[in-house]
Amino acid sequence: MRLFSLSLGLISHRKLVRSTTLTTCLLKCLSGANAVGLRWASAASQMALAQLNSMPNSSDDDEYQSSSASFRAAHDCSAEFDTFRVVEILHSLRGEPNLALAFFHRSKEAGFQHNISTYAELIKILCYWNLERKLDSVFLELILASREQPHQPNFPALQMSELFKVLEEKVKNGELMFRAYNGLVKSYVSVGMFDEAIDVLFQTRRRGFVPHIFTFNFLLNRLIEHGKMDMAVAIYKQLRRIGLNPNNYTYAIVIKALCKKGSLEEAAYVFLEMEEAGVKPSPFAYSSYIEGLCLNQKSALGFQVLRACKEANVSIDIYAYTAVIRGFCNEMKFEEAESVFSYMKEGGLAPDLHSYGAMIRGYCKDYNLPKALALHNEMASKGMKTNCVIVSSILQCLCKMGMAAEVVNQFNEFKGMGIYLDEVSYNIVVDALCKLGKVEQAVELFEEMKSKQMVLDIMHYTTLINGYCLKGSIADALNLVEEMNEKGFKPDIVTYNVLAAGISRNGRASEAFDLLDYMKAQGVKPDSGTYNVIIKNLCIGGKVKEAEVFLDNLEGKSVDSYSAMICGYCEANYTKEAYELIRRLLKRGILVSKSSLFKVLCQLCMEGHSCLALLLLEKMSAKNVELSKFMYNKLITSLCEDGEVNEARWIFDKLVERGLAPDVIDYTMMINGYCKANCFQEAYDLFDDMKRKGITPDIITYTVLLDGLFKKNVKKIKSSKNVWTKKEALVDASTVLREMEEMEIIPDLICYTTMIDGQCKMDKFQNAFAIFNEMVKRGIEPDAVTYTALLSSCCNRGDVDGAVNLINEMSCKGIQPDIRTISALHRGILKQTSFKHKNSVGDE
Repeated sequence: MRLFSLSLGLISHRKLVRSTTLTTCLLKCLSGANAVGLRWASAASQMALAQLNSMPNSSDDDEYQSSSASFRAAHDCSAEFDTFRVVEILHSLRGEPNLALAFFHRSKEAGFQHNISTYAELIKILCYWNLERKLDSVFLELILASREQPHQPNFPALQMSELFKVLEEKVKNGELMFRAYNGLVKSYVSVGMFDEAIDVLFQTRRRGFVPHIFTFNFLLNRLIEHGKMDMAVAIYKQLRRIGLNPNNYTYAIVIKALCKKGSLEEAAYVFLEMEEAGVKPSPFAYSSYIEGLCLNQKSALGFQVLRACKEANVSIDIYAYTAVIRGFCNEMKFEEAESVFSYMKEGGLAPDLHSYGAMIRGYCKDYNLPKALALHNEMASKGMKTNCVIVSSILQCLCKMGMAAEVVNQFNEFKGMGIYLDEVSYNIVVDALCKLGKVEQAVELFEEMKSKQMVLDIMHYTTLINGYCLKGSIADALNLVEEMNEKGFKPDIVTYNVLAAGISRNGRASEAFDLLDYMKAQGVKPDSGTYNVIIKNLCIGGKVKEAEVFLDNLEGKSVDSYSAMICGYCEANYTKEAYELIRRLLKRGILVSKSSLFKVLCQLCMEGHSCLALLLLEKMSAKNVELSKFMYNKLITSLCEDGEVNEARWIFDKLVERGLAPDVIDYTMMINGYCKANCFQEAYDLFDDMKRKGITPDIITYTVLLDGLFKKNVKKIKSSKNVWTKKEALVDASTVLREMEEMEIIPDLICYTTMIDGQCKMDKFQNAFAIFNEMVKRGIEPDAVTYTALLSSCCNRGDVDGAVNLINEMSCKGIQPDIRTISALHRGILKQTSFKHKNSVGDE
């Protein structure tokens, strides 16, 4: 009743309403004042307002609920409104801004077209009461409507310049105009109309109105979010020129912008500007600079700044520490990241979800799953609930490591814990299920995403299409493409490439070629990636000849096209053809991709074509193609296994020449190669060389060398020429064993077994048993190989009973004899039987 009386009093006092019908309409409109809100704003306006709501505001009241009755009343009498009456009514309600806004919207809904005069009157009221959010909603409505013309023919096409001319005539208070301009700038910024916002900013300056620094900060922040760093910096410099004093937050935003564009020195100079202006840098400014250094691959310098801040008692929060951790992880410097993590904890700052997440994602990026999971468990033990971003990192790591089954298990475990899993997490698991051949389960998960109202996009459809292709269900894949089109998702080049790969891999060459024409008809131009997947996957599908013909007929063949053919050859086990293609291309001066060269090199090594691998390496060296250390290791291993120890040593020396210092693994491989080739002296010389260069042999190196030396001694015993040089005599197993003791290297099972086998083969059975007993005393359990070495020695000496005792001992310990154990025992029994038979014949 109070609201009704107030409304009636206002109307009576102003004598604005001349008809009973209009009076009734107005009264009903005013009684629905509680309907004021943002429900008249479009969806785009609502989104923009969500951004504006983060700005400081003064006295906006709560939003109100709608009244259908007042709307009907306004609609019934809309014909009696005109601009003069509406302006007068709004003016009469200047003391009740919510009522004024309610009337404005009711009349609009009833069909009245507001114009510059009515909008100016409403804006003046909202500015007076400093209702920033409501003012923002009005400006957003005007901006979006003008942007959507001519789609809204019933909406007045208002020019902001004309509107503000009328406002300046109506409003004589500079503070109110200041509020209006601020509101307009913020509204332009919130919808990404930066040029218009900047024009208004500098127009206001010419008119004598200086916008609030908060408005400038809002603009700068949004520019950075949209990647417009240069524009943000330019506005800051212009701001300084017109005499507006930046505040601490402004400086921090500019530092952030300069760091993001890589201008680290300029960012450092901003701190000097702050000092000159008498502004003390805030922790946010330092954090922005630290983060900027880390984003520019200067995490070590970022950590130095962080430490300096801490020493200067600057209150740096955990965000800066997390930025440094993330930076080191991005640079693949995990020891440094761990040191920052520890430094943070030592300083009394407990890691939060974000810092744990940065470390876990870093470990996942390095495929260090044990550390990632251990840290994840530590985080959970501290009561922190993991999130879908961290979960996705773990799942993606598992997937890339080829552990598809574990991806599914982990996903179900996280799901069972009630952790929210987003579209990315689901997509990783769908991909894993597809790789496991469980496409039906992948489809079930896909449907579950739909039932949960998750936002599916092209990526999700493409993943499932790939699953169908891997299974060979091309028809299902094509049906899913049709569903994509029906849902409004137009397949992109990635989707088509997946489809092209699947069709080709299933040997359907003609359909793959037809797909190219279909893509063009759909407005998607096949790229080099499309052609390459067809070439490679035709080879995988057994259509090597078709792939060759397709490549020959391909216009504008590129290096990538040839690389795809080479990889295809390798996938189809046509390794020699791949080598021949590389050789022909090199003659023409065409060098294919590094990855395809490495693939052929690996394949040649695996297939035992060491000589061809060596020739290819020489050609690559001539073309200055740098090999990774891994590739050198592969070659050395392959050549040693083939007995080409001299060639392996040549590769080993090349490794040194290239500045890739050999490590303990490289030396051990070469020593093993020499031992297998009976080049024991060379093996020991290399062993001596590695120690001179400061490389400490490990248990594997000593085991390899011991095995070689025992074999040398066995050969010496069995040789009729029992003459050895003085130098060779010095190289024996006892020397190596003493050295191991001095180095405090304790033998493991393999090393003990090697020594036992060596002693047995030299007919030193008592020594072998002594070593066996020592091993057991040290808590190292023998395996079938160890027992077989002892058992063979027993059988060779004719001690079958001893061999049987060993078999029984194995059985008691649950060690299953293998085929070599049984074979050795069988030989021993036959030998004993033969010996007894000879003795019985002799006695006769």
